Amino acid sequence: MSNSVDRPPALTGKALEERVLGLISEDELVALTAALVAAGGENPGGTEEATVEVLKAFAVGAGLEVSTDTVAAGRPNFTAVLPGRPQEGGVQPGILFLGHSDVVPAGTGWERPPFEPYVRDGRLFGRGSTDMKGGLAAVLVALKALRDAGAQLPGNAALACTVDEEDLGIGIRAYTAAALADPDFSYSACVVAEPTDLETVIGCRGDSYIELKVTGKSAHSGRPADGRNAIDAAAKILALVREDHGRLQSELDPLLGAGTWNIGLIRGGTGTSMVAAECTVSLDRRLMPDDDASLILDKLRAQISEAGIDSDGITVEAEVTMEMPGFRTPQSHPLVANAVAALADAGVTSAVTGWTAACDGGFVARDLGVPAIVMGPGGLNDQAHQVNESVSIDEIVAAARAYALMCLRHGNG
Repeated sequence: MSNSVDRPPALTGKALEERVLGLISEDELVALTAALVAAGGENPGGTEEATVEVLKAFAVGAGLEVSTDTVAAGRPNFTAVLPGRPQEGGVQPGILFLGHSDVVPAGTGWERPPFEPYVRDGRLFGRGSTDMKGGLAAVLVALKALRDAGAQLPGNAALACTVDEEDLGIGIRAYTAAALADPDFSYSACVVAEPTDLETVIGCRGDSYIELKVTGKSAHSGRPADGRNAIDAAAKILALVREDHGRLQSELDPLLGAGTWNIGLIRGGTGTSMVAAECTVSLDRRLMPDDDASLILDKLRAQISEAGIDSDGITVEAEVTMEMPGFRTPQSHPLVANAVAALADAGVTSAVTGWTAACDGGFVARDLGVPAIVMGPGGLNDQAHQVNESVSIDEIVAAARAYALMCLRHGNG
């Protein structure tokens, strides 16, 4: 007599968009974000496994295709896919959403326990709420709404959630390596759901860590000439670093500024009355999209030698221990227009801007050749990594609505 009501009748265009948006539930978004916050995932100090279990349970319940890839003990990358419909010639390249499951350590000074989320004045509080559990929840709820509405996308829509973004990036490296080896990996756009206050970020600086170990010779401080002072030598190297930092600031890019040096850690010596035989220095070098950390280190090594610092009993060892590439997507790219229009239809006027921070999107752009933007709920500068971190519930809702609209419109002109 009547057809099954398990699936709604097929809709297209504005009618389908209205159906999808109507299925995005604020209560569901708040509940999922809170569950993700409660799962923790401090890095360093814990693992991301509990967070991935929350993501997996929701995605399976939403009818998405789910997979995990264990990168290290207790540290699984997670992927959830809403498959596109097969067309002549196969499924079209899809849209990839990117996030991370770890959070920075909570620290002290919170007004309430940092992993016991609560809502107040339209905001959800807890470590990771902004960076970036709210963004993860928005993507999954958007994908669920698309499936529940019976949307037939021309390409896959997926969330890839990696581990270890807040430290050495082992998760994104494993993800891109697997993607390169996967003949079915096919995406033409990447949206990193990191907190941008829902601005559309089309370029990011990258980051790198450079570790220096300076070795000299110990001696009694009453006869310092008998030794070779590693701290003195390190100070000369840091003078070169400061000089280069100043040079970089004289050539500012209008979108991203310039590369920067920061001296993050320094350790040396064993006693005040001894010539320091060792000194180690940890440097943070922010990268422009075309920068290569290994070439920057080669230049620094050459400057050290030209200055004669690594001579007369002083040796200098140096290595890049972490590199996260930057990226830049042209403002004219259809992905940018799609994001801005989707946000507008979700009630948000979005500025198109750049980011001085770094994110995993650079790996997707560089290694996989997929154009990327960053756009997500929450504030990077006023909430991420802060005590009493929180995210606006209205922003999570708007992000989920915009993500869903972007999926519906991707590849359709």
